[in-house]
Amino acid sequence: MKGVAILGSTGSIGASTLDVVRRHPGRFGIVALAADRNDVRLLEQCIEFRPAIAALASIEAAGRLAAAIRDRGLPTRVLAGEAGLAEVAVHPAASQVMAAIVGAAGLGPTLAAAAAGKRVLLANKESLVCAGHLLLEVVAASGAELVPIDSEHNAIFQCLPQPVAAGRCPPGVRRILLTASGGPFRNWSAERLACATPEQAVAHPNWSMGRKISVDSATLMNKGLELIEACLLFGVDPARVEVLVHPQSIVHSMVEYADGSVLAQLGNPDMRTPIAHALGWPERIDSGVESLDLVTIGQLGFEAPDLERFPSLRLAREAAEAGGTAPAVLNAANEVTVAAFLDRRLNFTDMARVIDSVLQRHDVSRVTSLEGVLAADAWGREAAGRALGSLEARSA
Repeated sequence: MKGVAILGSTGSIGASTLDVVRRHPGRFGIVALAADRNDVRLLEQCIEFRPAIAALASIEAAGRLAAAIRDRGLPTRVLAGEAGLAEVAVHPAASQVMAAIVGAAGLGPTLAAAAAGKRVLLANKESLVCAGHLLLEVVAASGAELVPIDSEHNAIFQCLPQPVAAGRCPPGVRRILLTASGGPFRNWSAERLACATPEQAVAHPNWSMGRKISVDSATLMNKGLELIEACLLFGVDPARVEVLVHPQSIVHSMVEYADGSVLAQLGNPDMRTPIAHALGWPERIDSGVESLDLVTIGQLGFEAPDLERFPSLRLAREAAEAGGTAPAVLNAANEVTVAAFLDRRLNFTDMARVIDSVLQRHDVSRVTSLEGVLAADAWGREAAGRALGSLEARSA
């Protein structure tokens, strides 16, 4: 039985991972769980899966969980804070670690799992966006395995010759084609986009995701972050990564080869497919996802993204080309603006304007340490906060 630890177990990726594990009771065992502050959901998971340890980033929430664990006589030891998350990431009984904590908060635990030589199932895109070269260096030094969970990167992984060394492009690859659903606002005018509400932005037409990533999908920033990830994961420069809008979300991404062949990975839009692929790789295991019915789907459409209405994708490509600390600053500014939009402090189209202003003021430097990444992240958040404050003052 393979031990599995989940960073971000109460989120959508964590819940899908537990669903796949639940289908294979003799193959996988949950040994450690971690989340941000949802002690109620984590308690339910501890009751069902009885992990050795469970951690919450929130010290207050961890206290509540510890009391509930004691009251029920469960064997789980409760940890708190960043140190607790790191202990989940390196638990000796876990051979595989699902890294699904959203945002820059997942960076430290993901690096810890990689340094411990785990198979890292990477759903935390910020680990690559903010500290990609550092993560790849750690993976190479420790002998860890890096298997992407994002449906697009997992699709590319499946379409490349095996085995795939993280950060190295196999010979013969011409282009990587990243597909994007286009989100809920694909056909909206620029004028209508300015009035988009948080409720409309999080109502994704195809995927069930958290609020932050749903907003990123609506702005196409999610695809921009995935472009940066693809460059790092597969060792290609940004010019060799093309984004295509594919509203059906059936073709999850493609790889074009030098001989003109294009390999695509298709499937229903359900994150359990890439999760099951990564957990079982190189074998194939049941995910619980229904078979794809192409006759019912009928047609598969593709179109170019509109960078005028969705400038976040352009900003992400520019950050990828600049390299260094630019992607970390982009990600930090985006997290600040998404939070402001969800709090109704910023309208939909102003998010990209704030991010653009932050990037224009940033002096890009090389990433040589985790401290440097965290400093760039902090600078980006502070700069975005100042830009947001100025925008609010002008509109007051």
